[in-house]
Amino acid sequence: MTRPRFAPVLSGTGLFAAALLAVGLASPAFAQEVRLTPAEIARLPKAGTGPGTSGLAGLRITILSGDPTREGPYTIALRVPAHTSIAAHTHRDARKAVVVSGMWYFGYGSRADPARVKRLPPGSFYTEPAADPHFALTRDQPAVVYITGWGPSDTVYVARR
Repeated sequence: MTRPRFAPVLSGTGLFAAALLAVGLASPAFAQEVRLTPAEIARLPKAGTGPGTSGLAGLRITILSGDPTREGPYTIALRVPAHTSIAAHTHRDARKAVVVSGMWYFGYGSRADPARVKRLPPGSFYTEPAADPHFALTRDQPAVVYITGWGPSDTVYVARR
């Protein structure tokens, strides 16, 4: 099969860079210069959960850029342990995400239903529209997801009926 000349082949770092551009990091709102290697990201402070996260024990967040508690763009790295379920919830801000490692299972709806998730391997992209209920889980392996939004962010769990 021949590829059209205009269709670049992306892999590894190229795919990741393209995904970050897709989530809007090339916009003027992200004018601050930031260059972080994986080793530098690993040395950044890790927090438990924070604004815009599900608040579950075991989750770790690293702020890569901006501040999700304030007006403006932000990017966080969310580390989710294996065998974690995140109930249906919403965020006030629209968010875009890239799965960096592990296997992430993500679904839309006001009830967390494992049968409705889509398996998202590394390199996958998804959106979390503002006020749109969604849920996620991991199975036998942890996952790392980079999430970009426009703060302030929050998390509101969908009430069970």
